[in-house]
Amino acid sequence: MTEPHAAPSGATAPDGPADDTPPPGAAEPAEGALPPLFARLERWTREQPDETAVRAADGSLTFAALTARTARYAAALGRAGVGPETPVGLLLGRSRESVPALLAVWSLGGTAVPLDPEHPVERLGGVLRDAGAAVLVAPGTPVGLEAGGITLLTPREVRRSAPGALAVSVPAADGCAYLIYTSGTTGRPKGVEVTYRGLDTFVAALAGLGLPPGGLGLNAVSPAFDGWLWCTLLYLVHGQGVALTDLSLEGLRRAAAEGREALPGGLRTVSLTPSLLAAHGAGVDSAEVVVVAGEACPAALAERFADGRRLLNVYGPTEVTIAATWADSRRGDDVTTIGRPLPGYRAYVLDEQLVPVPAGTEGELYLGGPAVARGYRGRPGLTASRFLPDPFQGGGTRMYRTGDVVVRRADGALEYRGRRDDQVKVRGHRIELGEVERVAAELPEVVAAACCPLTTGQTLGLAVVAAPGAEPAELAARVVERCRKQLPAAAVPATVRVLERIPTLTTGKADREALALALAAPETPAGPADGTGDEGVSPSERVVMTVWAEVLGTRVAGTDADFFELGGHSLAAARVVSELRRSTGLRVGLGALLARPTVAEVAAEIDRLAAAPGAGSEDGAAAEAVAAAVPVPAGAAAVEGA
Repeated sequence: MTEPHAAPSGATAPDGPADDTPPPGAAEPAEGALPPLFARLERWTREQPDETAVRAADGSLTFAALTARTARYAAALGRAGVGPETPVGLLLGRSRESVPALLAVWSLGGTAVPLDPEHPVERLGGVLRDAGAAVLVAPGTPVGLEAGGITLLTPREVRRSAPGALAVSVPAADGCAYLIYTSGTTGRPKGVEVTYRGLDTFVAALAGLGLPPGGLGLNAVSPAFDGWLWCTLLYLVHGQGVALTDLSLEGLRRAAAEGREALPGGLRTVSLTPSLLAAHGAGVDSAEVVVVAGEACPAALAERFADGRRLLNVYGPTEVTIAATWADSRRGDDVTTIGRPLPGYRAYVLDEQLVPVPAGTEGELYLGGPAVARGYRGRPGLTASRFLPDPFQGGGTRMYRTGDVVVRRADGALEYRGRRDDQVKVRGHRIELGEVERVAAELPEVVAAACCPLTTGQTLGLAVVAAPGAEPAELAARVVERCRKQLPAAAVPATVRVLERIPTLTTGKADREALALALAAPETPAGPADGTGDEGVSPSERVVMTVWAEVLGTRVAGTDADFFELGGHSLAAARVVSELRRSTGLRVGLGALLARPTVAEVAAEIDRLAAAPGAGSEDGAAAEAVAAAVPVPAGAAAVEGA
């Protein structure tokens, strides 16, 4: 790498009322120095050039190759006119090309706009237009995407270009490093503008974690989610390779079709949401460090994965550069909490008058420090309402109002207690219920709409009130179709039902708890799966129906029930297979569920495995486990698939 231009100077704000004083110079590189991320990349390229830096389904890159490929992308982007704050759409999925393309944008001081090819083209187009993207890096333009005047740059073109040295310029500290689009209450995604000062602050904090170099770290996050940045940067900063893995439904299907496990072997560090960790935990036994983030971590899960290894529980909204607090078992933290602020970050627990509350008292969490984002792109009103002047630092600094309710313990650790608004987490993704409601309400046949998390917490339910003359079943199907075209997969309701009225609170707002119960209530009388009149159901079918009902939180009405029509998704599929293996003692494969997703077909696979030579050798009781299975509880509720 060539030396950068001189870095701008900056000052660290005075200490706030939290134990998070930033290290000197953490927010901005010294004059003549590389930015923190590129300094780390330069180190590992020099010290371990042949170690794996990126591994993906389409190949691997060593640290030397990553630096060389980044230089090629930077040169190609520069020829396309990319410079400071030029928005660049990155639509490369989980390809090995995604990492050097991102680094190249940052080497030029541009603004990265990460995208997920699995998102609907309508959403992709809206994000690119809102971001004002000048260049799109992608293998090609997706069918139906209105790219306008955006210049397309393909990986093939980049690989054909002449190699050269990677020149890194230090961008303006307040320049926009990347835009992450999150769910918005207006019904369209809102772009969070994260600065280079925030990125440098975050990287400097990461460097203090002290992970050992070498080996692989798991990145199974959507490329459009800033958790993808967390995983990529955490590993690269420490000289570990980024193992880009797809645990989506399509990714699981591809792995099953290719006869391989969904998770790569030999992982040294793993970062997953608690839900994904619970579902795929059997595949991370080799990990020395496990990171949970994106959801509250149950105590039992924390205890299980902290045994014999280092566990970190990480919390942070997109608006404060990826992560803001962490609990670390290595320093003796209670990892069921979200811990303390990262170096360079500040955390305040305040009441409605922005006054700090005593330890042990619930308050709203506000986050400050140099990693606070610039705001929401093109949304000055929304920015002003969530990014407030920081009264504890002064000097024009700001803090972000998270909407999260926490308690600060006497030892300074923060306990997460929930949300103040209608924002929820579904499988690690932040979703505004209002966005789902507005997408549905745009149909002329919908008079009202209300969305809520279902009892499992892993899917959403949606109720709509129909205009006179609308046919309920047809309307529900149209709502589902529209949501699939407009929303990411985690935000698409698993249950859509047409109701005569939306249950409300005395305030007139939707009663989401009552709505969840209404959506779980069966529309038809209980059938064979209620445990009576099921003489035609085999023991293995009974096992499958029981497991599905428990995992999906729904009544399974017969042996022809389809897992995905009942609201199944990739996370639920992994949990079902894990539970079937536990309850039967058989090596039930994920591919069987994905390819033939009815009760009868999965049960037939269980029977085939049980009849095979050596079946049940793991516990010597596979057949007995199937025969002794209990029927589905009578109280299980019917939920329609969507």
